[in-house]
This record gives sequence, C-alpha cells and structure tokens, in this order.
Amino acid sequence: MAAQPTNTGIPGALQLALTELPTRRAQGRLRRTLKITLPAALLVLIFFLCFLWPLIYPVPSPTFTNILDSNLAIFAKGHFLGTDSVGYDEWSRILYGGRTSLEIALAVNAIGLVVGGLFGALAGYAGGIRDAVMMRFVDVLIAFPAIVLALAIAERLGPSEFHVILALSVFSIPAFARLSRAATLRVREQPFIVAARLSGTRTHRILLRHLVPNILPQLTTFTLLGMGITIVLEGALSFLNLGIPAPAPSWGNMIAQGQTVLTAEPRFVLIPSVALFITVLSLNLLGDGLREHWSSR
Repeated sequence: MAAQPTNTGIPGALQLALTELPTRRAQGRLRRTLKITLPAALLVLIFFLCFLWPLIYPVPSPTFTNILDSNLAIFAKGHFLGTDSVGYDEWSRILYGGRTSLEIALAVNAIGLVVGGLFGALAGYAGGIRDAVMMRFVDVLIAFPAIVLALAIAERLGPSEFHVILALSVFSIPAFARLSRAATLRVREQPFIVAARLSGTRTHRILLRHLVPNILPQLTTFTLLGMGITIVLEGALSFLNLGIPAPAPSWGNMIAQGQTVLTAEPRFVLIPSVALFITVLSLNLLGDGLREHWSSR
C-alpha cells in the first residue's frame, strides 16, 4: 500500500509552498547567473576578437588600401566582410575600430573610477564643510551639459584618441564622484567603520581596507554602464569628425563614413552599428545582472 502523507499540522497550501521554496530559490539563482554569464561571455568574445584575433590570425592593416580590391562583396576571398570603395578591408576595420572604441571606454571609466571615486569617497567620509566645498566643485562640472562640454573640448584640442579620452573624462569624473559619495555616506556609520575609527586606525587605511571594498560593487556596476555610454559618446564625437581622425578606424567614424553611401551600400553603416549595439547592450545587461546579484546577497 502507498504510504499515507503524515499530518504535520501545516495547511496543505503552506506545506506545498514550503516544498517549492528551495526550487524557486534555485531557479532565481540560475536566472541571476544567466543574466551575468551570457553578457559576460559575449563581452569576452568581443574583446578576444578585437584585441587577440589579429595576433592569432593576422588581418590586413585597417589603413592599408588597394584600389584594385575596392567594393568587394562580403565573403570575398581574403576579405571576410568585403572592402569599401577605396579598398579598406571591412573586417580589419571592425576589429581595430572596436579596439579603439573599447580602449577609450576603458580609459575614460578607469579615470572616472580612480579620480572621481576617490574624490567622492574622501568627501563623503570627511563630511561637514569639507564635503560641502568638494561637492560644490563637482556640481559645477555637472552643471555643464556633458555632450556639449565634450564637444567643446574635443573641438578645441583637435581630433585624436587621447583628446577624446580627456574630453569624455570630464563627463565621467563627476558622475563617479557623486555615486561614490552617496555610497560612502551609507557605509561610513556602519559599526565596523566606527570601530576602526575609534581604535585609532589611520584614515587612509580605513578608506582602503574597509570603505572601498564595500562601495566597489556599486562603482563596478556603474563602470560597466559608463563604458556603454562612453562608446556611444565616442561614436557621436567621431560621427561629427571630432573623435578618431581618418583613416584610423573607430565604430563611430565608420558609421559617419558609411552614411555617404548608405543607399547603395547600407552594410558600411549596418555592420559597425550592429557591433556597437551588441557591445553596449552586453555592458548594460552585465551591469544590471551584477547589480541584481549583489543586491540579493
């Protein structure tokens, strides 16, 4: 005879809910893991293609032109994505253009994370009049429209990768400073920070060993989101001929150059646009996934 269920005194619906609870938790963990794993794997692939693929399987120089090989179709021999009207290899320019865009995104957000993050942490930890004075300086930078300020700086300095990094860093530093300060204000009164302060621990040790590790997850998430924004802004500057100067490629100036033949050859706009879209989307999804993961801990 089948075993009869024991009477535990728990209503049937509640007992069923308690039985399914571990399964729901496992499904939630799996969903959060997939939200991190899938965009992270896609970003690893993008970085591999842009930075390592040309070393493993050499491709033509992105600035080498051969008019005899111009206007080749996709999958032409020796040219995976074909060539443009002056003979540039489209696959090579996508890879090296992606490398340029990613280098700018990494540099701009590294500067924002280090400079702005430390500035905001110091302001939040210090408090009082020092906090007020430091954050008013940040407010002055934020008061200027970011893209307008970046355009003005890029136009004044001239188009180059280094100048684009400088122009966009002016946008990233105050954003990181505000976020870092807000996170610091939530952490600085925690018991472990108070105990370290009362025990006579030096300020720099409290910041580096106790404060920074606790605000780093939020800053890391914002870094990923900021990289996506930076790639779009770099594309906007390059689209306006204030970013990476031709013939050096970036996804932005490839889109700008492709618009002149958009009707006849839409692939010269579509391919770099898709590459930019997938990269920015992956960065945003990974940032959201990490934020959800850390908030659930």
